[in-house]
Amino acid sequence: MNFSAQCITLCNHLQISSFWYDPSDKPPCRGCSSYLMEPYIKCAECGPPPFFLCLQCFTRGFEYKKHQSDHTYEIMTSDFPVLDPSWTAQEEMALLEAVMDCGFGNWQDVANQMCTKTKEECEKHYMKHFINNPLFASTLLNLKQAEEAKTADTAIPFHSADDPPRPTFDSLLSRDMAGYMPARADFIEEFDNYAEWDLRDIDFVEDDSDILHALKMAVVDIYHSRLKERQRRKKIIRDHGLINLRKFQLMERRYPKEVQDLYETMRRFARIVGPVEHDKFIESHALEFELRREIKRLQEYRTAGITNFCSARTYDHLKKTREEERLKRTMLSEVLQYIQDSSACQQWLRRQADIDSGLSPSVPMTSNSGRRSAPPLNLTGLPGTEKLNEKEKELCQMVRLVPGAYLEYKSALLNECNKQGGLRLAQARALIKIDVNKTRKIYDFLIREGYITKA
Repeated sequence: MNFSAQCITLCNHLQISSFWYDPSDKPPCRGCSSYLMEPYIKCAECGPPPFFLCLQCFTRGFEYKKHQSDHTYEIMTSDFPVLDPSWTAQEEMALLEAVMDCGFGNWQDVANQMCTKTKEECEKHYMKHFINNPLFASTLLNLKQAEEAKTADTAIPFHSADDPPRPTFDSLLSRDMAGYMPARADFIEEFDNYAEWDLRDIDFVEDDSDILHALKMAVVDIYHSRLKERQRRKKIIRDHGLINLRKFQLMERRYPKEVQDLYETMRRFARIVGPVEHDKFIESHALEFELRREIKRLQEYRTAGITNFCSARTYDHLKKTREEERLKRTMLSEVLQYIQDSSACQQWLRRQADIDSGLSPSVPMTSNSGRRSAPPLNLTGLPGTEKLNEKEKELCQMVRLVPGAYLEYKSALLNECNKQGGLRLAQARALIKIDVNKTRKIYDFLIREGYITKA
């Protein structure tokens, strides 16, 4: 019996084995109503509910209603090995119950509750089969991730109680926030901003006819419905965290590209289901994507004939090495194919070597048409320049990035690095959606200056 079949067998006997601990929880015998003790008999033809008999009633040929003594039957017992030949299923369940009652690490109390195993045997068996088991350790959803998922405060990216940013009037951030005024919790220009104009000439007087009065009331009702729609839209924006658009976009970029596409498609339905339900829906699809990717990886191992995770790590390392070599050969072949000028080719190779090493390119790139690379960006008068040190100014000039955008990207990378305990280049590229070469230079600069660390 393989490990999966053993686990299934153990789970099938979970309810039956639990009767061994508390006599009041055992199923009664249908013949004498006494509590059952293993082994006992289960009729294979009667039920539901299951029809149980003790051995004494079974040997007397007890019959009741539809149950006949010649029915096929099963002998119910937990006295068989599952994970270890010296441990029965009954003892496996007793060990799990004892660890639950006494707490992990209190092996003397666990052994005292089990009565059939010593302290050392309990600890060794539990650590071997339930903690250090490679099949349990390799699963994508381990207990730590499940606990973090429960406590992570990411169900709603932006709460209505949060204090949103307060940008200056008519600034770029103010325009991104659609003119939202945090102090007033209102917008400069509301949805259906001129709805009040339909009421400016309405005046209720005593000599209005019934038809005219009803017409004026209908106009007021229409105005009320337009106000309700305005408030509904404002509530959706506030509840879903759309006021601070940049923060919302950074939260959205933490998903893989496939999940981001789904996020974009399903966004129109967010107003129907509410913020928490919508985020749970997206999170469930992100989890499904991770599971499918993990299953595909395991299927790739199976196709390659890999049977243990030690070989899988070696396989991944060799695969990555082969992929890097293939990319290098492809890059070099393209250079030799499209650049006929040998001096230009050498300049290109030197420039790429400088970029890979994190240095400033020493030789300007020149193509066959004689076009040179863009000159450094002039930072004079740009907002945020005063917040940069000399090295950061040099970086912004080289990659032609305005200081405000650089500070925003730097803050996002620092927050992600502090959250994850390290940051990879692929994570940085997924976080800031700009040119990959610029992202590489910013990432290498922050690593070199000690702002962030590699994962």
